[in-house]
Amino acid sequence: MFITNDRPNVVGLILAGSADFKTELSQSDMFDQRLHAKIIKIVDVSYGGENGFNQAIELAAEALGNVKFIQEKKLIGKYFDEISQDSGRYCFGVQETLKALEMGAVEILIVWENLEIVRYTLKNNSTNEIKMLFLKPEEEKDKTHFTDAETGIELELVESIALLEWLANNYKSFGATLEIITDKSQEGAQFVRGFGGIGGILRYQVDFQNIEPPDDLGADFDLDDY
Repeated sequence: MFITNDRPNVVGLILAGSADFKTELSQSDMFDQRLHAKIIKIVDVSYGGENGFNQAIELAAEALGNVKFIQEKKLIGKYFDEISQDSGRYCFGVQETLKALEMGAVEILIVWENLEIVRYTLKNNSTNEIKMLFLKPEEEKDKTHFTDAETGIELELVESIALLEWLANNYKSFGATLEIITDKSQEGAQFVRGFGGIGGILRYQVDFQNIEPPDDLGADFDLDDY
Protein backbone atom coordinates (compact mmCIF):
# COMPACT_ATOMS: atom_id res chain seq x y z
CA MET A 1 0.00 0.00 0.00
CA PHE A 2 2.78 2.44 0.92
CA ILE A 3 5.37 1.17 -1.58
CA THR A 4 5.38 1.51 -5.36
CA ASN A 5 8.15 0.16 -7.59
CA ASP A 6 10.16 -0.80 -4.49
CA ARG A 7 10.11 2.76 -3.14
CA PRO A 8 7.92 4.40 -0.45
CA ASN A 9 5.12 6.44 -2.02
CA VAL A 10 4.34 8.48 1.10
CA VAL A 11 5.99 11.54 2.60
CA GLY A 12 5.52 10.31 6.16
CA LEU A 13 3.77 7.80 8.41
CA ILE A 14 2.08 8.19 11.79
CA LEU A 15 1.88 5.01 13.86
CA ALA A 16 -0.96 5.08 16.37
CA GLY A 17 -2.41 2.57 18.79
CA SER A 18 -2.90 1.64 22.41
CA ALA A 19 -0.34 -0.01 24.72
CA ASP A 20 2.95 -1.13 23.13
CA PHE A 21 1.62 -2.70 19.93
CA LYS A 22 2.53 0.22 17.68
CA THR A 23 6.11 0.34 19.00
CA GLU A 24 6.55 -3.40 18.72
CA LEU A 25 5.15 -3.29 15.19
CA SER A 26 7.68 -0.67 14.10
CA GLN A 27 10.49 -2.89 15.40
CA SER A 28 9.20 -6.20 14.08
CA ASP A 29 9.96 -8.02 10.84
CA MET A 30 6.34 -7.46 9.81
CA PHE A 31 7.09 -3.78 9.28
CA ASP A 32 8.81 -3.12 5.95
CA GLN A 33 12.26 -1.71 6.65
CA ARG A 34 11.97 0.69 3.72
CA LEU A 35 9.26 2.56 5.63
CA HIS A 36 11.25 3.14 8.82
CA ALA A 37 12.69 6.40 7.58
CA LYS A 38 9.16 7.63 6.84
CA ILE A 39 7.91 7.33 10.42
CA ILE A 40 7.20 10.88 11.60
CA LYS A 41 5.70 10.14 14.99
CA ILE A 42 4.35 7.33 17.17
CA VAL A 43 1.32 8.31 19.27
CA ASP A 44 -0.85 6.70 21.94
CA VAL A 45 -4.60 6.75 21.31
CA SER A 46 -7.43 5.86 23.67
CA TYR A 47 -9.97 4.78 21.06
CA GLY A 48 -10.33 2.44 18.14
CA GLY A 49 -11.91 2.99 14.74
CA GLU A 50 -12.68 6.47 13.43
CA ASN A 51 -12.43 8.12 16.86
CA GLY A 52 -8.94 6.73 17.29
CA PHE A 53 -7.98 7.87 13.80
CA ASN A 54 -9.18 11.41 14.53
CA GLN A 55 -7.34 11.43 17.85
CA ALA A 56 -4.14 10.32 16.11
CA ILE A 57 -4.43 13.20 13.63
CA GLU A 58 -4.92 15.66 16.47
CA LEU A 59 -1.95 14.33 18.46
CA ALA A 60 0.29 14.37 15.37
CA ALA A 61 -0.88 17.78 14.13
CA GLU A 62 2.41 19.53 14.88
CA ALA A 63 4.48 16.82 13.19
CA LEU A 64 2.18 16.83 10.16
CA GLY A 65 2.42 20.61 10.03
CA ASN A 66 6.19 20.35 9.90
CA VAL A 67 5.92 17.99 6.93
CA LYS A 68 3.67 20.49 5.12
CA PHE A 69 6.16 23.25 5.99
CA ILE A 70 9.06 21.27 4.53
CA GLN A 71 7.09 20.36 1.40
CA GLU A 72 6.21 24.00 0.92
CA LYS A 73 9.84 25.09 1.23
CA LYS A 74 10.90 22.47 -1.33
CA LEU A 75 8.17 23.47 -3.78
CA ILE A 76 8.93 27.18 -3.67
CA GLY A 77 12.65 26.39 -3.73
CA LYS A 78 12.07 24.51 -6.99
CA TYR A 79 10.12 27.51 -8.31
CA PHE A 80 12.98 29.88 -7.40
CA ASP A 81 15.45 27.52 -9.08
CA GLU A 82 13.57 27.91 -12.36
CA ILE A 83 13.82 31.69 -11.99
CA SER A 84 17.50 31.72 -11.05
CA GLN A 85 18.28 29.49 -14.05
CA ASP A 86 16.22 31.77 -16.29
CA SER A 87 14.63 28.63 -17.71
CA GLY A 88 11.49 30.32 -19.01
CA ARG A 89 9.51 27.56 -17.27
CA TYR A 90 7.86 29.78 -14.70
CA CYS A 91 5.20 32.47 -14.44
CA PHE A 92 4.19 34.94 -11.76
CA GLY A 93 1.43 37.47 -11.17
CA VAL A 94 -2.15 37.36 -12.43
CA GLN A 95 -1.29 38.33 -16.02
CA GLU A 96 1.29 35.66 -16.78
CA THR A 97 -0.43 32.96 -14.74
CA LEU A 98 -3.76 33.34 -16.53
CA LYS A 99 -1.99 33.40 -19.89
CA ALA A 100 -0.12 30.22 -19.05
CA LEU A 101 -3.24 28.48 -17.72
CA GLU A 102 -5.17 29.26 -20.89
CA MET A 103 -2.31 27.74 -22.91
CA GLY A 104 -2.31 24.59 -20.77
CA ALA A 105 1.32 25.30 -19.94
CA VAL A 106 1.03 25.30 -16.15
CA GLU A 107 2.19 22.09 -14.50
CA ILE A 108 2.04 23.31 -10.88
CA LEU A 109 -0.13 26.30 -9.98
CA ILE A 110 1.08 27.99 -6.77
CA VAL A 111 -1.26 30.35 -4.91
CA TRP A 112 -1.03 32.05 -1.53
CA GLU A 113 -3.77 30.96 0.87
CA ASN A 114 -4.70 34.60 1.61
CA LEU A 115 -4.64 35.94 -1.95
CA GLU A 116 -6.92 38.99 -1.89
CA ILE A 117 -7.99 39.31 -5.50
CA VAL A 118 -11.61 39.01 -6.61
CA ARG A 119 -12.72 37.88 -10.07
CA TYR A 120 -15.67 39.94 -11.29
CA THR A 121 -17.88 39.04 -14.25
CA LEU A 122 -19.69 42.15 -15.51
CA LYS A 123 -22.21 42.69 -18.29
CA ASN A 124 -23.03 45.78 -20.31
CA ASN A 125 -26.77 45.43 -20.94
CA SER A 126 -26.65 47.93 -23.78
CA THR A 127 -24.13 45.96 -25.83
CA ASN A 128 -24.38 42.53 -24.13
CA GLU A 129 -20.61 42.67 -23.74
CA ILE A 130 -19.19 40.51 -20.95
CA LYS A 131 -15.91 41.41 -19.32
CA MET A 132 -13.78 40.20 -16.43
CA LEU A 133 -12.08 42.29 -13.78
CA PHE A 134 -9.53 41.11 -11.24
CA LEU A 135 -9.49 43.60 -8.38
CA LYS A 136 -7.61 44.00 -5.14
CA PRO A 137 -9.55 45.18 -2.05
CA GLU A 138 -8.51 48.82 -2.44
CA GLU A 139 -9.51 48.79 -6.12
CA GLU A 140 -13.01 47.52 -5.37
CA LYS A 141 -13.83 50.91 -3.81
CA ASP A 142 -13.35 52.64 -7.17
CA LYS A 143 -16.84 52.66 -8.71
CA THR A 144 -15.46 53.52 -12.16
CA HIS A 145 -14.51 49.85 -12.49
CA PHE A 146 -18.22 49.01 -12.51
CA THR A 147 -19.41 51.56 -15.08
CA ASP A 148 -18.96 51.82 -18.84
CA ALA A 149 -16.15 54.28 -19.58
CA GLU A 150 -17.86 55.78 -22.64
CA THR A 151 -21.50 56.04 -21.52
CA GLY A 152 -21.24 56.01 -17.74
CA ILE A 153 -23.86 53.24 -17.61
CA GLU A 154 -23.61 50.98 -14.58
CA LEU A 155 -22.57 47.45 -15.46
CA GLU A 156 -24.55 44.46 -14.25
CA LEU A 157 -22.73 42.25 -11.76
CA VAL A 158 -23.07 38.70 -13.06
CA GLU A 159 -20.66 37.07 -10.60
CA SER A 160 -18.00 37.93 -8.05
CA ILE A 161 -15.77 35.22 -6.62
CA ALA A 162 -12.39 35.16 -4.90
CA LEU A 163 -9.76 34.35 -7.51
CA LEU A 164 -8.33 31.64 -5.25
CA GLU A 165 -11.74 29.97 -5.04
CA TRP A 166 -12.23 30.23 -8.80
CA LEU A 167 -8.82 28.68 -9.40
CA ALA A 168 -9.56 25.90 -6.89
CA ASN A 169 -12.76 25.13 -8.81
CA ASN A 170 -11.20 25.26 -12.27
CA TYR A 171 -7.50 24.34 -12.15
CA LYS A 172 -8.12 20.77 -13.28
CA SER A 173 -9.73 21.98 -16.51
CA PHE A 174 -6.40 23.63 -17.37
CA GLY A 175 -4.48 20.40 -16.73
CA ALA A 176 -2.64 21.83 -13.72
CA THR A 177 -2.13 20.73 -10.15
CA LEU A 178 -2.82 23.29 -7.42
CA GLU A 179 -0.57 23.98 -4.43
CA ILE A 180 -1.89 26.45 -1.85
CA ILE A 181 0.97 27.85 0.22
CA THR A 182 1.43 30.01 3.32
CA ASP A 183 3.79 32.88 4.00
CA LYS A 184 5.13 31.28 7.19
CA SER A 185 8.39 30.12 5.65
CA GLN A 186 11.04 32.50 4.35
CA GLU A 187 10.44 31.17 0.85
CA GLY A 188 6.67 31.56 1.13
CA ALA A 189 6.97 35.13 2.41
CA GLN A 190 9.31 35.99 -0.47
CA PHE A 191 6.87 34.45 -2.98
CA VAL A 192 4.04 36.59 -1.61
CA ARG A 193 6.00 39.84 -1.37
CA GLY A 194 8.03 39.55 -4.55
CA PHE A 195 5.73 37.65 -6.91
CA GLY A 196 2.22 38.66 -5.85
CA GLY A 197 1.30 35.37 -4.22
CA ILE A 198 0.38 33.68 -7.51
CA GLY A 199 2.50 31.90 -10.09
CA GLY A 200 3.42 28.52 -11.45
CA ILE A 201 5.98 26.06 -12.72
CA LEU A 202 5.48 25.42 -16.43
CA ARG A 203 5.71 22.29 -18.56
CA TYR A 204 7.69 24.10 -21.22
CA GLN A 205 9.34 27.43 -21.91
CA VAL A 206 6.96 30.31 -22.63
CA ASP A 207 7.82 33.76 -24.01
CA PHE A 208 5.16 35.96 -22.41
CA GLN A 209 6.31 39.08 -24.26
CA ASN A 210 4.88 37.77 -27.53
CA ILE A 211 1.56 36.45 -26.23
CA GLU A 212 -1.72 38.34 -26.27
CA PRO A 213 -3.65 38.56 -22.97
CA PRO A 214 -6.22 35.79 -22.38
CA ASP A 215 -9.56 36.49 -24.03
CA ASP A 216 -11.54 36.42 -20.79
CA LEU A 217 -9.48 39.08 -18.98
CA GLY A 218 -11.60 41.89 -20.36
CA ALA A 219 -10.50 45.13 -21.93
CA ASP A 220 -10.62 47.04 -18.65
CA PHE A 221 -8.34 44.72 -16.72
CA ASP A 222 -5.17 46.67 -16.05
CA LEU A 223 -2.48 44.03 -16.36
CA ASP A 224 0.27 46.42 -15.35
CA ASP A 225 -1.11 46.45 -11.80
CA TYR A 226 -0.13 42.83 -11.36
